[in-house]
Amino acid sequence: MDFRRWRVFAAIGLLVLLALAFWLGRRTKRTVNVTQTVTEPAGPAPATPDNQQTRLWAHNVLLRKGAHFRVYVRWIRGRMVRTQADRVPDLDIPESFVLEIEKGMVDAKLSDIAEFLNSGQRGDPPLKNLQVENHDGEVQIKGIAHKGVPVRLDAELTPLPDGRLKLHVKKLNVLKIPMKGLFGLFHLKLNDLMPNTTVPGLQASGDDIYLDTQMLLPPPHIHGHITSVQLMNDRARVIYGNATESAEQLAQWHNFLRLSGGTVSFGKLTMKQADLTLVDATNDAWFDLDLVNYQTQLIYGTMRTTAQAGVEIYMPDLDHLPAGAAEKAQGVSLQWLQNRSTAPPLEVAHTKR
Repeated sequence: MDFRRWRVFAAIGLLVLLALAFWLGRRTKRTVNVTQTVTEPAGPAPATPDNQQTRLWAHNVLLRKGAHFRVYVRWIRGRMVRTQADRVPDLDIPESFVLEIEKGMVDAKLSDIAEFLNSGQRGDPPLKNLQVENHDGEVQIKGIAHKGVPVRLDAELTPLPDGRLKLHVKKLNVLKIPMKGLFGLFHLKLNDLMPNTTVPGLQASGDDIYLDTQMLLPPPHIHGHITSVQLMNDRARVIYGNATESAEQLAQWHNFLRLSGGTVSFGKLTMKQADLTLVDATNDAWFDLDLVNYQTQLIYGTMRTTAQAGVEIYMPDLDHLPAGAAEKAQGVSLQWLQNRSTAPPLEVAHTKR
């Protein structure tokens, strides 16, 4: 049997299997999973009284959200909103707040999205060994479906008014065979191909995949009115509100995160009427801020108090910290305080009286 005839028989066999699976699915009772229905997204965080709101400004911040995901905040304006009415936003507990963005520009690497989904931190994804790439202005997703079947999706990415993102599948290849027209012939849908999954924030309906980033991605969650999504080489750029500033202009700003108003906790401290500015102490393109390890960055930073009782902290990036930085910065002991001849910690200079 020549190769061409083998492909024809393979395609016919696949069609028969799909038709049989669809017929059996119609005759048997199926449990509908969250990925098979489109529901209303999670509502915004509980409202915070105006006099307790914390305003947020950030420029050129590489925000690490766990070990497998990060976002590149070119600039944002918004609020830090508590997720529980009885608990103030705490930098050590990313789940305690949501970044409600009024306007701004945030990038995410497509490869980071794939790595995060492959990590299994959000449950069992519908495709294994995911690869997400920009292919001529469309999102191309490759992966392995159940029973080892290779799948490729080419989809158009658009924002929805409720803050979610929609992937409209324009091309679907199974076993390297185009299937989009055949799915229409047998009245099959994309969610008939995707098995049940436990990934929250991922939903399939018809030819569309819906992404609720506030549920799908790790905290701190980012929410806001998305006006456009652009694919820029290896990144997806999300525009919130009426953001008009160019990336070139924004690159001239210092790298910083500023919080003002309300109450914010970090470490053992709670700051009322917050006036806190974290500034990149280096001249790098991005301020690498890791909410898991930011305490170590604080230790090796420089802190000063302003005339308005605000706090400014100049912090090094993670890759500028010495090896074993956390272990070396344990603070002074009572024995050190009892002997003025011992050297100051962390290279603090002596002050002669």
